[in-house]
Amino acid sequence: MASAWSIPLAVRLVIGGESRARRLALDLMNSLTSVPTVVIGLVMYLLLSRSGPLGFLHLLYTPVAIALGQAILVTPLMISTAAAALSGIHEGVWEMAMALGATERQAAGVMLREALPSILTVVLLGFNRALGELGIALMLGGNVRGFTRVMTTAIALEVSRGEFELALSLSGVLLSLAIVVNMAVRRFGGRG
Repeated sequence: MASAWSIPLAVRLVIGGESRARRLALDLMNSLTSVPTVVIGLVMYLLLSRSGPLGFLHLLYTPVAIALGQAILVTPLMISTAAAALSGIHEGVWEMAMALGATERQAAGVMLREALPSILTVVLLGFNRALGELGIALMLGGNVRGFTRVMTTAIALEVSRGEFELALSLSGVLLSLAIVVNMAVRRFGGRG
């Protein structure tokens, strides 16, 4: 979900040229990457709670709330890293495409195709950050068994119960999942 808005925003920031607003937006994204997850969880909790402005949506303690919270969490990270990756190829590719008569949209498409391995890395970085997230999943999902309990909240629950063997087993499964997904995306994504 975060890729849907983060990559286009990064492209817009990169092709927007040097300006004070662009530098400010990139500085803001870089700063937001260090916001503690419990702060994002708290803000989202207040927004989604019954008395909050988005309470009428009844999303709190649902998988949708967890996904939305994690997407918001990884957005600054993805924008920052995608903008950095795109900046490296912007000058040569963008200017050449524009000089050859491409429209801005076409030039952006060429730039994205040239940066595809870097963009893939950005998406994986966002996925990995969200996969290991505990604070937002716990605050927005509530760790409801069979509904919003995810691997990280299950691990935390088992540790609090003193079930370290099960917690370690779940940790191994989570780590294995991350490795398999990353290897698969790298292998099959690299062929394109």
